[in-house]
Amino acid sequence: MTRQWIGSGSPYEEEFAYARAVVDGDWVFVSGTTGFDYATMTIADDIVAQCEQCFANIAAALAQAGASLDDVLRVHYIVPRGEEFALCAPVLRKHLGRARPAATMISAALLDARMRIEIEVTARRPRA
Repeated sequence: MTRQWIGSGSPYEEEFAYARAVVDGDWVFVSGTTGFDYATMTIADDIVAQCEQCFANIAAALAQAGASLDDVLRVHYIVPRGEEFALCAPVLRKHLGRARPAATMISAALLDARMRIEIEVTARRPRA
């Protein structure tokens, strides 16, 4: 199978030469995804709202790859303010509660000061 690139329309993908997701065989690698609504390039101020938007963006990329959030095996969370991460727990349970992926949370600065969370996932497409 050939490699497939999935885009979201985010200008960051073109500017920094990456794809929202890359599909290689059954594997789906979703790039670090922030809380921007890519249709309007707007972002909420609240980390919880951004977290919800991250999952909407990730779910859209996974769907294009033939997978879903239930197929996520690994997740990395990056937050500038580590103390805010716990606020996202209900959103994480809502979207990944069935998948229960291996997870890591890192506290680090993000590209844009408005970004409060970035989420990267690895999934495996379900076998027919």
